[in-house]
Amino acid sequence: MYDYKGKTALITGASSGIGKAFAHEIAGRGMNLVLVARSEDKLLRLAEDLKQNHHIQVEVVVADLSKEESAQEVYDTVKRNQQQVDLLINNAGIVTHGLFAEKTLRSQQDEIRLNVYTPVSLSHLFIQDMFRRGQGAIMNVASTGGFQPMPYRAIYSATKAFLINWSEAVWAEAKEKGVSIVTLCPGPTDTNIYEAMGTNDSGVGKMVPPEHVVHTGLRALEKQQMTVIDGRSNYWISQAYRFFPRQTLVNLMYRMFHPKSTRHRKKTSF
Repeated sequence: MYDYKGKTALITGASSGIGKAFAHEIAGRGMNLVLVARSEDKLLRLAEDLKQNHHIQVEVVVADLSKEESAQEVYDTVKRNQQQVDLLINNAGIVTHGLFAEKTLRSQQDEIRLNVYTPVSLSHLFIQDMFRRGQGAIMNVASTGGFQPMPYRAIYSATKAFLINWSEAVWAEAKEKGVSIVTLCPGPTDTNIYEAMGTNDSGVGKMVPPEHVVHTGLRALEKQQMTVIDGRSNYWISQAYRFFPRQTLVNLMYRMFHPKSTRHRKKTSF
């Protein structure tokens, strides 16, 4: 059983969606928080709400985590404030929809930095402190999209595949040091991610509330699971590569995500 009370969690992408749901749930369990996102106004409102309702300590760190130097800046801020991060939740991420050749190289580099470079960097920084203490936990929010290639979301699915494989490998390396690593793989989730892309349809099934994803993740943390997929149907979808030839699966995903017009594409971060 994980002991939340009096400890501190750092959550990236905390201003909305799954990150915000994590903040509310963890605050309710008596954990102090460090909230990280780009939107200062949203973070400040959330922090005030959490402090008033749960009587915990909440710090806000405004950062654009798609910038290469941002992870070090977040870590340095935490150290200056003399805070100890017991639980790191790497939740921030971005997805863009459209043809790989048509999207700008810069936008896809930002996607890689936010989805891969930042969680790797933050984990490397904070895990050193956890190893020295002989305890701590890191939760990496990946996606069921990381289990198969996704045409029109090629970079996104590739970054989530990296996150799953890297996180699981570090799980094995860290467990003897007293540090838990959990890889959380949500399916379609009812956040602003699809709305900002100009659709209310995930393209791959019914969306669940972010609170459901959070409960799945925290149960996995308490049980010290390596990887957890949110929802039974999402589990079977994520295992599709076992039942279909790879080329057939990629063609199926291509038809599933083919937009009415590739010109109408947006990006969203969380």
